[in-house]
Amino acid sequence: MNEATLADTDTGKIVEGPGWFIVNVAEISWESVPDGGIWCSFEADDAPNGQVGIGVHVLRPGEANGRYHAESDQEGFLVLSGECIAVVEGEERRLRQWDYLHCPPGTYHITVGAGEVPCAILMMGARSPGKTIHYPVDPVAARHGASVARETSSPKEAYADLPRTFTRVRAPWPSRD
Repeated sequence: MNEATLADTDTGKIVEGPGWFIVNVAEISWESVPDGGIWCSFEADDAPNGQVGIGVHVLRPGEANGRYHAESDQEGFLVLSGECIAVVEGEERRLRQWDYLHCPPGTYHITVGAGEVPCAILMMGARSPGKTIHYPVDPVAARHGASVARETSSPKEAYADLPRTFTRVRAPWPSRD
């Protein structure tokens, strides 16, 4: 297996092409979307990881990382710093540093930043062929602005009312102090 290329950009390093690589989370280029947090993914845009997606997502208090949903693959969430609220199966659960949320296939969930400071979450998810996703209407998720207005299995429909302009930014986390 060849080593992937790490290209230097104004916003940090970007992985290019397939292969193995080592990159520091504070040096990789991150992405941002209005009211959806800031995140980095450990993969190349032109060669996405085929089996497991992994990244770090930073959420300010009140920000959700997406829409309340369930996938046909398992996902996991490890809080690295700060606090968040996980809406899981219609219930709110507060998570703090080092808490881990395991979501087996079919578990409805979303995370929302909470507390006084941004929350950093290591997010992992399996990627199997034929993966499905479902977005239900949920009143608890809606209180956090994270529910769809109408049930759907289409990500395009689920996010149609939200800005989807992704901007590359420098790493906001971890702090370099």
